[in-house]
Amino acid sequence: MNAKTGKVSIKEKIGYGLGDAAANIGWRGVGTFLIIFYTDVVGLNPVTVGILLLTARFSDGISDIVMGIIGDRTNSKYGKFRPWILWTAIPLGISLALLFTSPEMGESGKIIYAYITYIAFTLIYTANNIPYGALMAVLSGDHKERTSIGSFRMIGSFGGGILVQGALLFLVAYFGNVGPKVEVSKLGEQTYKVDILATRDVENVNVKTEDGIATFTWNDERSSTDTPTVGKTFSMASNETYSFLVNGEENLSASDFRIINQQKGYTYSFYLMAVILILLMFVTFATTKERIKPPKAQKSNIIQDIKDLLSNRAWFTLLISALFSSTYNALKQGIIIIYFTHYLHNQLLAASYLVGLMLVSIVGAIIMTPLSIRFGKRNLFIASLLVSGAFISLIVFCGPGAVVAIFVLGLLSELIGAMFSTLTFVMLGDAADYSEWKNNRRATGLVYSAGSFSTKFGGGIAGAIIGVVLGKYGYNGLDPIAIQGAIPGIKMLMSWIPAIVAFMGALLMMFYPLSKKMMNKISADLAERRRLEKSVATN
Repeated sequence: MNAKTGKVSIKEKIGYGLGDAAANIGWRGVGTFLIIFYTDVVGLNPVTVGILLLTARFSDGISDIVMGIIGDRTNSKYGKFRPWILWTAIPLGISLALLFTSPEMGESGKIIYAYITYIAFTLIYTANNIPYGALMAVLSGDHKERTSIGSFRMIGSFGGGILVQGALLFLVAYFGNVGPKVEVSKLGEQTYKVDILATRDVENVNVKTEDGIATFTWNDERSSTDTPTVGKTFSMASNETYSFLVNGEENLSASDFRIINQQKGYTYSFYLMAVILILLMFVTFATTKERIKPPKAQKSNIIQDIKDLLSNRAWFTLLISALFSSTYNALKQGIIIIYFTHYLHNQLLAASYLVGLMLVSIVGAIIMTPLSIRFGKRNLFIASLLVSGAFISLIVFCGPGAVVAIFVLGLLSELIGAMFSTLTFVMLGDAADYSEWKNNRRATGLVYSAGSFSTKFGGGIAGAIIGVVLGKYGYNGLDPIAIQGAIPGIKMLMSWIPAIVAFMGALLMMFYPLSKKMMNKISADLAERRRLEKSVATN
């Protein structure tokens, strides 16, 4: 960091951003793939999954505050917050790997295992992510420089999202490849009878063509009620033959069919992601440095810290609004794979969509800094939520063939939405500054507990909404007939349901009190206090 200008080096900003890349390998990986893993692979009821995701969040309010308090009171040669990034890196990676492992056990055992591993993941994520978020506020005391650091953080976040969301489905196909005997009989120019002889028991497999264009229907007693889809998901029993009618592609041979063991594919893919997560956390720890410390006269007082927090109007407004914006983001993320798999009938196309979302999000995070300087963080937060929600709501009018329109609307929504996602954590630093300016006390970790709480509890609410809506429409990821009956619910979850949540979050942000003019005054006053404190200490 340049002592004269207060600027943090590009190297340190990149190192800090890689920490959110690591965190989002876990967080976006869970948010995007866990629901379909639980419903379509493990076989859990969607309502059960929704209750699980929400129930696990009830401990977050306490655990986040506790972790904020612990972080503020941690004293080590590495600082208050950096050591937690080091200490929790390996446990976080292991908990992610276990989350996507499904041991052989009955339905009750699978539910218990899901609760234990999911709660463990969220608690370890808390111990890692609250100190990580608070670290941004102590890298620099300049609120404008923190806005720049926040952009690097979100670029890292979206980069991690690109990695996990773009690569995972292809990794699932690679690691989950099954090699049964496939016999193809040509019935017409683009029509085939395909028989698959299972060589071993596999609880959940997916079959489709290499190009993912041809449609499948069962060639047995289910044919009269079966709907043609791009691929089929079913369970295989050793030495059984499964017969399909396949239409829509020319010159198909046995080598053109992909049969994937989804459970093995997801498990091994997340093992790899867990290793990458751990390595990136180590890089963040090694490249960052804490500089802003609480006032020297400040004494440890948990009760006073909590009183200051609850009287911090900026923090409280941001907490509630961020809860809605996080729910909005989690709703959009949580339904994508199900929407592309069962409505557009092309799961691998979801990988392209997800990569596109991450790429435009990076652009959104970059342009957020100059826009927030010009229009103010509060105004940009409100506008980005409203416009993003408006674009996503229009997807309800798109049919299964309107792929271009779905991509355009989704990408525009994410481009604009990336701004409020980035601003949330930048504005938490402002709330910490406001508390210090008002009370002459600083509790950065406690303030940043709001960011973790809103993100995680918003994800839990979103999971519950998805589970309840799918359950209401009778969704069963292993039953093609039930899936078709749930299509109206899937379309709602992809469009106007998240839009309503976005509009509510924007309305609440109108009560946020910290204007651009006020933040300039707070930053100047705190800089003068620290200068005087340093001058007294050196005399």
